[in-house]
Amino acid sequence: MNVWHYWDGANADTFQAMADEYSKSHPGVTVKAVNIPSSDLITKIQTSAKTDTLPSMAIMDLVSVPQVAQTGKLVDLKPLIDSATMSDIYPALLDFGKDGDKQYAVPVSTNNLGYMYNKDLYKKAGLNPDSPPKTWEDLVTQAQQIKDKTGEPGVELYTQAGDSGEGLTWNFQVSLWQAGGEFLSADNKTAAFNTAAGKKALQFWVDLLNKGLAPRTQWGAFEKGNAGGAQEGAWMVGIWKSDPPFDFGAATVPYPSDGKPATNMGGERAVVFTSDEATQKASADFLTWFLAPEQVTSWSEKTGMLPVRKAVGDSAAYKQWIATTEPRMQPFVDQLATAKSRPNTPLYPQVSLAFAKQIEKALAGQVSVDDALKGAETDVNAVLTTGR
Repeated sequence: MNVWHYWDGANADTFQAMADEYSKSHPGVTVKAVNIPSSDLITKIQTSAKTDTLPSMAIMDLVSVPQVAQTGKLVDLKPLIDSATMSDIYPALLDFGKDGDKQYAVPVSTNNLGYMYNKDLYKKAGLNPDSPPKTWEDLVTQAQQIKDKTGEPGVELYTQAGDSGEGLTWNFQVSLWQAGGEFLSADNKTAAFNTAAGKKALQFWVDLLNKGLAPRTQWGAFEKGNAGGAQEGAWMVGIWKSDPPFDFGAATVPYPSDGKPATNMGGERAVVFTSDEATQKASADFLTWFLAPEQVTSWSEKTGMLPVRKAVGDSAAYKQWIATTEPRMQPFVDQLATAKSRPNTPLYPQVSLAFAKQIEKALAGQVSVDDALKGAETDVNAVLTTGR
């Protein structure tokens, strides 16, 4: 079997070692892992689908799955992977790749956005470095004290659309969901964010910026030590673990006291392409093995990614490993139960950019919250209607 993926560094080495382990223990089957740069992977898959040169399997970012599904070359994995494995995967992780009763992709790794903060700045501001904000109200209070005592903004927000819009969009979706809103309708055919909840979330961001508690600058102030905290992915804990830029802590993302906890998930999904029946079955068998608790635990501990199965995330052994090796990962594990996924539509990349281009106007102080949401609603609905 050939498996295309975009992992590099230690993640690629770990995956190769696990592929070798599977091949060694399954005579007659050889799993060949092939790295394709992330910027080329989807285009290469789409091109190969037209020339019948697809690999046996591919592993990709979850938001790419709907685009790849449009090739019509994906195998329904539901009858090929045992129900005990499928039912133990965190439900939201299965949203991408699901089409009615069919399951065209399964998660092999996951992560989510947590709240990371600068303990050095907390100490300098006279705040308890072991008491990060739990609510939006706590966040405002702490950010104000950090600004007053240190002159630095207390928090950083992702305020610019950039080339893809996704940095702003997937960070803002967290606040939207926490305020009780949704991004698109349940059928992914219309915008759903221009509501009271959407206004509450965007007004919260605008107020932080207008009060000077968050900087109107390009993303990166927190990572340079120039802001009190920010929403960051779980992977940053691993990146900073050996050589942290400052003493940092991690917590669950603060939410409004009258709202609910939520975060945005990321990660990779595996798909199997149509081929001969034996190769399809062998691919599904490899995925079943990779998703067994033993392999999920090993993969999570060696890569720092979060487990995709509840049996691992809730296990005493994994929790003990977190507590003794990197307790700053625990908030990200805790959030697996409330993490949500972005809309499962092949138009998501265009939707994300259209949304961010309008919302950044409000964050820049150029238009009101109402006008930004109305403009975003118009543009997102145009994408969903026209397909571009």
